[in-house]
Amino acid sequence: MSVNQATDTAAVSGSLEQAAAEPEAAAKPAKAAKDDSRTDMVGKALGLLVLLGDEPRGASAAEISRRAELPFSTTYRLLGSLTRDGFVDYEPDGRRYHLGLRVFQLGQRVSNHHGFAGTALPILRRVTEESGEATILSVRDGIHHLTVNKVDGPQTFRVTSDPGHLGALHTTSVGKALVAFADDATRAQLVEELPLEPLTALSITDREAFRAEIEQIRRQGYATMDEENELGMRAVAVPVFNDQGHAFASLATAVPVFRLSMEALVALVPLLQAAAAELSARLPQQ
Repeated sequence: MSVNQATDTAAVSGSLEQAAAEPEAAAKPAKAAKDDSRTDMVGKALGLLVLLGDEPRGASAAEISRRAELPFSTTYRLLGSLTRDGFVDYEPDGRRYHLGLRVFQLGQRVSNHHGFAGTALPILRRVTEESGEATILSVRDGIHHLTVNKVDGPQTFRVTSDPGHLGALHTTSVGKALVAFADDATRAQLVEELPLEPLTALSITDREAFRAEIEQIRRQGYATMDEENELGMRAVAVPVFNDQGHAFASLATAVPVFRLSMEALVALVPLLQAAAAELSARLPQQ
């Protein structure tokens, strides 16, 4: 259970507030320098949140400091400030930091704004009811896919890709669908420049093999994942198209390998495509 860290954050908040409290008569260069420092501090704090988003098990202040390439004292003060305001939780037993509930709340507001909660959720639930398996909706976030919504199936063994999860594009069905059906320029760049790091022994790491798979996905209209991202799991995904015929999201069904064969999973593609067409008509296409 995470609790808020009891630490002195006066140095950080004081340095940020000082810039705003300068008298009107202060010299402009000095005021500009203070404003730049304030902006830089905010940017560093946001950078720490991004780093923590890649650490589902949390990280220590020293680990975060190394990854952010910031002095430990700066990192520690920023983490203290973020913890105070609920953006970060501190686990005293393991001395590790995790993203806090305030980040989740903001994420939910973004999800609602884009229609991923109110509009998409009933459609995902209907797919899960018909398939009996987990349904996942993802969008592209740079060189990752971002899970924006998921409905678990009724089975005990469940998929672990919860909303907010960032995953690789080249090892997942949702990611490969987003790459394959991106606009021409984006697709070409991703195919040539994505880091093809292996997550399992079955992950695609050869550039030519990845290029060939993306072309096959474009021909058949769906993407698959067979233990490439996580051993024991497989999935199939289809694109959700915008008005220009490019994927702005992807929709997947994921299952443990012992429950469905790949052939049985691919048989769910028409169900996913019908749901994707409905999402395309209802969701804001950003």
